[in-house]
Amino acid sequence: MSGHSKFANIKHKKEKNDAAKGKIFTIIGREIAVAVKEGGSDPANNSKLRDVIAKAKANNMPNDTIDRGIKKAAGDLGSVNYVGITYEGYGPNGTAIIVNALTDNKNRTASNVRNAFTKGGGNVGTTGCVSYMFDEKGQIIIDKEECSMDADDLMMIALDAGADDFVEEEDSFEILTAPADFSAVREALEAQNIPMVSAEVTMVPQNYVELTNEDDIKKMNKILDLLDEDDDVQSVYHNWDE
Repeated sequence: MSGHSKFANIKHKKEKNDAAKGKIFTIIGREIAVAVKEGGSDPANNSKLRDVIAKAKANNMPNDTIDRGIKKAAGDLGSVNYVGITYEGYGPNGTAIIVNALTDNKNRTASNVRNAFTKGGGNVGTTGCVSYMFDEKGQIIIDKEECSMDADDLMMIALDAGADDFVEEEDSFEILTAPADFSAVREALEAQNIPMVSAEVTMVPQNYVELTNEDDIKKMNKILDLLDEDDDVQSVYHNWDE
């Protein structure tokens, strides 16, 4: 896992999101709506909602905005009709891309995603065509500068709570869990007031692909930028070694 600075990528994404908070707040708002619909509006009894709230706080979403989103979803259960869809496909030079979307219009989303791939010289494939190249993992990133705890103590808290792996990078710590153990590990860290830059269940590539051709890099960025601009797109995973 070393050598791929997820912390640097996350910081870059956060800077982009800070410039367009509407996008990330839309993403989290939809996740709140789905979590409330599936498990109710009380975070104490809804671990998925607790995870989304933690994600919201990590992205500097104000508490009153989070509360409004929960209340809106709770009072509007009949009309919350977002459907989750996953698209898989290929970018330049065989790079693998997975797109998760939450949408109220599947035709619109499918058209937009296909358009993003096409404009970047890629193509959407069939279900399962690239997901086998990724492992689903809970991933928690902690900024060393924000964490005063000793690395060994932090590692023991994470492992005792059920984490699979603890990786120390130059500027960050990375904790990996099985998806089922993610909430317990995140909550154990939260109980110790450990600030998390990112905490989510994600898709981790088994191997990375380098792009050395300038045109391929431009095309890949085109795909990712177009997907990033689409409000229906919740998350994008790829194995490009940026």
